[in-house]
Amino acid sequence: MTPRPLPLTASLLLALLLTTSLTAADTPHEGSLDAFVSEAELDIQPVFKGGRFPNIVITTKGTLLATWGHQLIRSRRSQDGGQTWDDEVVIANSGIHGGGTTVDETTGDIFAFVETQHPPAPITVYRSTDDGKSWQPHESTIVPDSEGRKPSMHMNEHGITLRHGSHKGRLIRPTRYYGAGNRPESIWPTHFTNAIYSDDGGKTWQTSEPFPENGTGEATIAELSDGTLYYNSRRHWAPEGKNPRRRWVAFSHDGGQTWQDSDICKVLPDGPQNTNYGCMGGLVRLPVQGQDILVYSNCDSPDGRHHGTVWASFDGGKTWPIKRLVTEGSFAYSSLTAGRPGTPTEGWIYLHFESEGSSKVARFNLSWLLDGQPTGDGNVPDEVKR
Repeated sequence: MTPRPLPLTASLLLALLLTTSLTAADTPHEGSLDAFVSEAELDIQPVFKGGRFPNIVITTKGTLLATWGHQLIRSRRSQDGGQTWDDEVVIANSGIHGGGTTVDETTGDIFAFVETQHPPAPITVYRSTDDGKSWQPHESTIVPDSEGRKPSMHMNEHGITLRHGSHKGRLIRPTRYYGAGNRPESIWPTHFTNAIYSDDGGKTWQTSEPFPENGTGEATIAELSDGTLYYNSRRHWAPEGKNPRRRWVAFSHDGGQTWQDSDICKVLPDGPQNTNYGCMGGLVRLPVQGQDILVYSNCDSPDGRHHGTVWASFDGGKTWPIKRLVTEGSFAYSSLTAGRPGTPTEGWIYLHFESEGSSKVARFNLSWLLDGQPTGDGNVPDEVKR
């Protein structure tokens, strides 16, 4: 694999001029579009063997961090933008990785969530204060919602630090409510997606009010440029007349405390289309100043978990005009993140996915995705085409 040079210094200078808030590493949160639309590239590498449940994030120092695990919870770091990977680090020797790996962009701390077994189950929050090199249990309090309902972690997309609006600096990650458990299927209509958020650096986590639709779980959150939160969720069940095989979305205008304006996204599939069971997907907003470019991942198949595909939206999830196949082979749960300006990850989009009992990371840019297939749902803006 040939290393790709960092984007021109001019791009970084422009990002610094446009951005007033910096990460813990004194690099900007958001920059220009230029870095993502260089020559089209895609490469895929194996990362973990055995296990399940992927997340992927980028630390404030620009380290790419993949987390993974069922029974043995592990992480791996890449300090060169995903070209090479350090040895595995054990986060926990047992349990289930609950997703929601979250980088605190104020302090640089990283949080990982582990449940002792399939939830509902006891939760341990782990924290890394050294850029993912080591992990220790972190004393955290998770406060139930207004009805006394305790959230479960399993199995969601990574968390984020809010960058805009009155709740800037808040940590938030997707969660879910299982109630009496996961079986029998008759109780699925009582499940729902929710979120936990922290305003004190991960010491205390408040639980949001429910997502407006029941039967949901395994969700993704992205913050739009105006501070609105876009919530996109898997679904196991839908009431009569509602299609459970497409993704459900809702929005928050109060930093993730409440969710409203739910609707079905008719373009985005929720896993294989021969079952209502759905599949955990990935979501990320590209860190481009003043723009709401989202990328979503899931399998795009009539049956079975394969044909891993990514979709792009250029209007904060209102339309999804372009998609591109990443791999025809095995593809199940997935997680997405996007490169941090001024670091070796700048300009890259990263997709961590389950495949044949192991995990892989695909690294590509927006130019590569733009060479994909139109969906018929809106148009790619002219200013994005290069």
